[in-house]
Amino acid sequence: MSRYMSMSDTLRQKNAVDAACVVNVEVAEERRDPERSVKLWFVDISDFGRTSQFLLLSTAVFASYLIYGYLQELIFRLKEFRPFGWYLTLVQFLCYLVFGLLEMQVRNNFTRKIPMKMYALLAFLTVATMGLSNTSVGYLNYPTQVIFKCCKLIPVMVGSILIQGRRYNCIDVSAMMCMIVGLILFTLADSSVSPNFNTYGVILISLALCADGAIGNVQEKAMKQYEASNTEIVFYSYGLGFFYILVGLLLSGNFFPAFEFCKQHPVQTYGYGFLFSISGYVGLAIVLTLVKTFGALIAVTVTTCRKAVTIILSFLFFSKPFTLQYVWSGLLVVLGIYLNVYSKNRKSWDKVISDTVTKVEVCFKSKRGNHRHILTDV
Repeated sequence: MSRYMSMSDTLRQKNAVDAACVVNVEVAEERRDPERSVKLWFVDISDFGRTSQFLLLSTAVFASYLIYGYLQELIFRLKEFRPFGWYLTLVQFLCYLVFGLLEMQVRNNFTRKIPMKMYALLAFLTVATMGLSNTSVGYLNYPTQVIFKCCKLIPVMVGSILIQGRRYNCIDVSAMMCMIVGLILFTLADSSVSPNFNTYGVILISLALCADGAIGNVQEKAMKQYEASNTEIVFYSYGLGFFYILVGLLLSGNFFPAFEFCKQHPVQTYGYGFLFSISGYVGLAIVLTLVKTFGALIAVTVTTCRKAVTIILSFLFFSKPFTLQYVWSGLLVVLGIYLNVYSKNRKSWDKVISDTVTKVEVCFKSKRGNHRHILTDV
């Protein structure tokens, strides 16, 4: 669930020597609006300093999504549960529906601004991206699924080229090529060492990626056109999505077998599924706050690091084959992510890079001067 937003952020320089080797997380845009409230879900942290806000939000993102990923993989450790990925998505949508309703009750805001026709499309895309993604875990290594989800840029660019005739610069094309090559190499590595590799899983996660690429554009258009809140979008999208999945499971005859299986393993299915849904819902809200408060650059850095840690922990907690090809093919995907962010924020990044190089030079010259002074004293 990762989205790039336009950003006009620059980093604040505090001290030329002491801060030379550290990139500060101060954002110039926020200095113009110091009264904007910053909330860690329902907890107001506006009175904290900027660094404290960043650390609190980043820690919350790591905690919520590490729990989310761990529980998702843990649920599918039950081999008999693999065909029931859509039922897990049904449980997840029901939880999100309830959470959204409670949040609307707390905020005392039940106004719907977006037409139901738009929500019907949003719900369909949400069902596709989350349902296919959940189901793919039963057929792929979890790290492979995470790598695929990092590459939403690919279907977005391809779709805009084919549908809108849009043209991209060399940096955007290079970013997409890095992701494509990294994905291919990571998938080949997985197919060569993993006994659980299944081409069906690759098809599922690829379709989920296409739906994920489309949903971002639709959500952004709806939010800008109708000025709807995140809570409203979550409530109606997941409410309609729950109805879609329920009807689909009943018509396909998969609802009752999944229900009977989960009744036999309530803790491993409903228990873990509930915690899985809570962590995903909270994580989504915190990431949106991180993007609004610190901008896309900082948010992408935090979420990318989180995904890297998730992959590492997956190999540590759940035994699976490992090859070094996972490492450098994953780094190619990360390079593609940052090339894309750089392309969207070229001016601010050039300023950041220039300031950072200047700080490093000042730091180096200062240390060199101190070293010469010591030698002179000796």
